[in-house]
Formats: sequence, structure tokens, C-alpha cells
Amino acid sequence: MGTQDQARALMMRHHQTIKNRQQSLLNRVADEVGAEPGDCTTIQGKFNSHSVNSYGRSNATMS
Repeated sequence: MGTQDQARALMMRHHQTIKNRQQSLLNRVADEVGAEPGDCTTIQGKFNSHSVNSYGRSNATMS
């Protein structure tokens, strides 16, 4: 696999990780307010830079 393919795969994985985190948060909020998790909690489109910074990787680790 070439360097460009590796970079693309890394970005795709990163994008999917952010999407999964946002989806989890939306499902938790929907559960708290009593809505069904699948009603209106679909992530669409690109993420803005704030989302990438908030839900992206950090240097913190869980022990």
C-alpha cells in the first residue's frame, strides 16, 4: 500500500471515529430526553473544525 493510500485510510478511519463519537453522544441525549435513538439522530455531511478538535484524538489515555 502506497503512502497516499495509507494517508487516505488513516483519514477515513479518523472520520469514522469522529462520526461514531458524535452518534453515541446524540443517542445518549435522545435517551435522556425520552426520544427514540433512531428518530432524528443521523450524522450527515462534513464535520466542522470544532468537531474535529472536540471529538478527535487527544494525548489523554485511560488507565
